Amino acid sequence: MPSKDPLILFYTTFFGKPVDIASIRCDLPGQWTLDKRRIAEAATVVFHIPNFREIGDAWKYPGQFWIAWSMESRSNYKRIADPKIMRHFDFTMTHERGSDIWAPYLPRASWWEEVRATPIVAKTEAAPAVLFQSARLNYSGRVDFVQELSHHIKIDSYGRHFRNRTIEGPDLGKKTKLDTVAHYKFCLALENSSETDYVTEKLFDALKAGSVPVYLGAPNVGEFAPEGSYINAADFGSPAELAAYLRHLIPTPDAYEAYFGWRPKPLPDGLAARLQELEAPAFCRLMTFVRQQLEDYPNRPAGRLRLPFGPRSYVGTRLRRWNKKVPS
Repeated sequence: MPSKDPLILFYTTFFGKPVDIASIRCDLPGQWTLDKRRIAEAATVVFHIPNFREIGDAWKYPGQFWIAWSMESRSNYKRIADPKIMRHFDFTMTHERGSDIWAPYLPRASWWEEVRATPIVAKTEAAPAVLFQSARLNYSGRVDFVQELSHHIKIDSYGRHFRNRTIEGPDLGKKTKLDTVAHYKFCLALENSSETDYVTEKLFDALKAGSVPVYLGAPNVGEFAPEGSYINAADFGSPAELAAYLRHLIPTPDAYEAYFGWRPKPLPDGLAARLQELEAPAFCRLMTFVRQQLEDYPNRPAGRLRLPFGPRSYVGTRLRRWNKKVPS
């Protein structure tokens, strides 16, 4: 396998859809492919762990690197925390800071500059808080949290879960969501799991829309957003206490508008340093990492051809591919 121009194979889909390798922008020499028939020549094979059922028929070739890729929490996809499974992978590419290739939800520096330059829209909705939640996943306790909070403050909910409002007019996806959120004082940004580093688009969508996020989730959320830009539900003893604080902010413009005080200021040094580290797109950082590994270990042990997950998994995966008429 040549190290000068490594081939990276995405063996699985990304939640059922092919990885969009056509959109990858990376100036480093290297190739990308979805063609499983080229696995023998791949320097690195990437597997999306949430699509684990697609992995079982993969042969691991001598000297090849296998990378486990996931941006989901360990609570939702427990295989990423299973040592019996993870021992078959050489490296990880996840949202966790300790991953070999760090791939968080944290937007790039240009996103923050755009948000800081965007005017705040007038808060015209009668309800002070808005929620977009579709999944019932509840490892963070957000279901009970919303139910209790709704007893103390009005919440307009547009998602499939807790729905009491619907979008008026055409739904254009993310744009419509942000335009809707922009007219509310507070946006409930509730993660499905409370895990370190698991800070998803829920927080960043609220910031972009110009609503104050009410956040429930990662204990280290302060590493991912400026201080004073969000309200952390963990700082309150109960949803009732949180609701009382929100009700206090509504008729107190100075206190409410202080949550936008971060916008005209430089980003905190810690956040700016993280953004600098993430300036290159995730897949380009993946290629950088692979090239570095090939350079550091040019004479990797030859080993032998292996079927890591065994013949039973191999047959099961092949049968599923055949039933779905998916190319092997």
